[in-house]
Amino acid sequence: MTRVTRRRSRHEEEENDTGRRDMRKQRTRRALLDAALELMQGEQSFNSISLREVARNAGVVPTAFYRHFRDMDELGLTLVEEALRALRQMMREARSAPLPATSLINRSVQTYIGYVQANRDYFQFLAKERFGGSRALRTAVRQGTALFISELATDLARFPTANRLSTEELQMISSLIVNIMISTTEQLLDLPPDNDAEVDWLHDQAAQQMRLVFLGSMQWKPKSEREKQKALAQG
Repeated sequence: MTRVTRRRSRHEEEENDTGRRDMRKQRTRRALLDAALELMQGEQSFNSISLREVARNAGVVPTAFYRHFRDMDELGLTLVEEALRALRQMMREARSAPLPATSLINRSVQTYIGYVQANRDYFQFLAKERFGGSRALRTAVRQGTALFISELATDLARFPTANRLSTEELQMISSLIVNIMISTTEQLLDLPPDNDAEVDWLHDQAAQQMRLVFLGSMQWKPKSEREKQKALAQG
């Protein structure tokens, strides 16, 4: 074996070792996140579980926890980000489909309910931490919800019937829609996963409520028009 070949071989071995270490690190990090979600099933909240419980449930020693997260709050913030990042992406894709408004609403509701059903552990965690838990987690959930509202408002502005409205008004409409989604989530989490009839009812209910919001927004007089009428009346 030549010197160049030996150097190349050592380099490849080092790269393989690094790759294996990275994979082990990612597996351990994932195990810690999954362990926290598992421990919160039922009535337990994030604040009620300890770092030692999470490490034990993940099959690692407590000191290994600190190689991945500074503390439990950082782990909780990671869970919030994971849950909402994928959801925002899926909903953006659902809203981008070239469909009539009614079909777009149905598609969005179906996508959302399907995601919640597939990720019940995440949404049970978010529901608990939205009002309880640490201030850091409450703030993260609020910020994630606000970002969701802003992205929806941006998408709504592209519709011909909505682009006459101000940013503030679009945010208000988006907030109403997101509140419908939150209410639907809370009801969905209380249902057995296999209760298809109730899930279908929730789907129809949420879609109808959203249609009512959109119908109302079409009749809404934009702020600019209201101010103009007010100025004319005063003049």
